[in-house]
Amino acid sequence: MTSPESAAETGAKTMFTWRSPDGGRLEQVRLKSGGGRLRAYGRIICAASADVEAYSASYELVTNDIGVSRRLSVRVLRAGGEGQLELSRDMDGKWMVQTADTTVQSEFGGAEAVDVVGSPFFKMLPINRHKIVSGGSATGVHLVSLKLPTFNIEPAQADYTVADGRLTVVTNGLTSELTVDGQGVVLDYVGNATRIV
Repeated sequence: MTSPESAAETGAKTMFTWRSPDGGRLEQVRLKSGGGRLRAYGRIICAASADVEAYSASYELVTNDIGVSRRLSVRVLRAGGEGQLELSRDMDGKWMVQTADTTVQSEFGGAEAVDVVGSPFFKMLPINRHKIVSGGSATGVHLVSLKLPTFNIEPAQADYTVADGRLTVVTNGLTSELTVDGQGVVLDYVGNATRIV
């Protein structure tokens, strides 16, 4: 199994798939990297539930050679139509958020990464970026939080702690518990997703 970090060092390609406990949500991502940069192509398929309408989302994430997000493109399909969102970060740390209707610029508190709410893939990126896979913590990590399928975006701040293969993430006061393998890839995102081996 290849982690995002080791893939970046070797130029490897690999895929990961996660499924929600009730089977109503799947996420799959293909990682391609070289020279420390990471490019991820992913898809989320979500059945309708009491909390969310059915949707399918495809995304492409590009980071720089130290793991800072440079661009995230998302396309969402749902019964009522489709939408696209483009998030990009310039060298000065300013983000541009573009949809079909609006363009907004913000620093999002100095965010260097995006967190797609409920995604195991996006949850694991900061622990690789901050090199705490084998244990440790990264506090006060500023994020751009993106909720699908609505494209709601807001700044967020998170604390990441890894110990004995367990990852605890506290984002804006809400706690998520995950287990990760030795390379920092999520095995189980409690209540949200389990990796399919």
